[in-house]
Amino acid sequence: MFLSVVHGSLTTCVSPSPAGAADVVLKCELVEDGAGRGSAFVHSPATLVLRDVPVTLEDSEETLPPFVPPPFPVPDLVLIEVEASSVHIPNAEVLLHADCNEQEVMCEISRYATTGPREDPDPVYFIVTLTVGGAEVSTSLILRTLTVEKNHLTVVQKNLGLPLSPRGSLLTNVVFLVFSLRKLVSSSLGDDILLDCGFKHDDASRTQEVDVEWRLQHRGKGQRVFEMRTRMEGDATVERKNSSVDAARVVAQGNVSLTLNRVKVTDEGMYICSVTLGKFQAQQTIQLFVQQPPQVSISEEKLVLRTASPQVLRCHCSKYYPLSAQMEWFSLSPTDTEPVVFPDQGSLSSHRQHNDGTFSLSSHLVVPSTLTPGTKIICRVSHPALDAPVSVRTEVEGSEPDSYWWFVGFLIITVLFFYQVMR
Repeated sequence: MFLSVVHGSLTTCVSPSPAGAADVVLKCELVEDGAGRGSAFVHSPATLVLRDVPVTLEDSEETLPPFVPPPFPVPDLVLIEVEASSVHIPNAEVLLHADCNEQEVMCEISRYATTGPREDPDPVYFIVTLTVGGAEVSTSLILRTLTVEKNHLTVVQKNLGLPLSPRGSLLTNVVFLVFSLRKLVSSSLGDDILLDCGFKHDDASRTQEVDVEWRLQHRGKGQRVFEMRTRMEGDATVERKNSSVDAARVVAQGNVSLTLNRVKVTDEGMYICSVTLGKFQAQQTIQLFVQQPPQVSISEEKLVLRTASPQVLRCHCSKYYPLSAQMEWFSLSPTDTEPVVFPDQGSLSSHRQHNDGTFSLSSHLVVPSTLTPGTKIICRVSHPALDAPVSVRTEVEGSEPDSYWWFVGFLIITVLFFYQVMR
């Protein structure tokens, strides 16, 4: 196991301590309301320290020293320490390995306003969004500041106006988080797929009612897909047929993953998983891509050259999604070692869309009569749903005049023969 002290780059990889916990240090951006400062939002550097993140032990002689804060509080410094052990952060190993695996971690912090009655004393809340590029892992954490006993030595953070601990940090713990371990999902038509989303909370929120909502955003339009309100029993409202969330797993595991059965083209888009627990609400987005590979065919398996009239070869690409299909013609003569692109790529039909949202496309190639017998004509189709291009081919056979006139002569002789017999 390794520790990554990250924000884009700038990291150090070391082994975790035998205690099975590690401090993860992330360089982040603090995003504040820029009212009165000339812009909508103001971004400033911040440091987030996740204390005592549980890790899986591995055999190693090296140990990880804990994070050491500055020797004295700095009013301009935004340093937020999080007691990560209060709520388990799913897949924390991805954060530990991120830099070593050359994955970028994006960390953004902003204030969070709760709903409902105020507490006494009223803590300050922050929401932290952590996204690991390449791993498709994202987590939104809601942090609550811990009480700091003030005295004449207490230093107040300059921008936030909050008292710093003697370590020069804002002390917080995790009260609620929503996460997704798979933010990009690809599906073929008719498949059953799972959109991953879950939540965790501290013990104080255990008896709160949970509201779950899934929405689909696509091309500027939004619609509700699923809604559930539950405490001990699930009460679901389903907007899309063949979609479901397991109410028992919501209560027992904090699992609000959405199952979509028999995926259609119209299911493609960005899904927003929103979870509300008491006065806290956070969400994750999961992008669903629908991809259907094309069916490819060619009009002739064998092509006998004729000189009397031009011959047209047709390549048909059908029932694919999305729209971006590419068709190319190649020739491979008996003396060639590699296919050669036809100078004339023929003509393409317009795209045709079917009732299920898939498309079809045809390409027409006028075959030159000068091709050498034994030449193969290849139609190659590329599409995002294909791991590699698909090729179909036909083989050119020699022109038919000799066989044609032989047949005509045979026919004449046969007619004359029967004519003589019948006389």
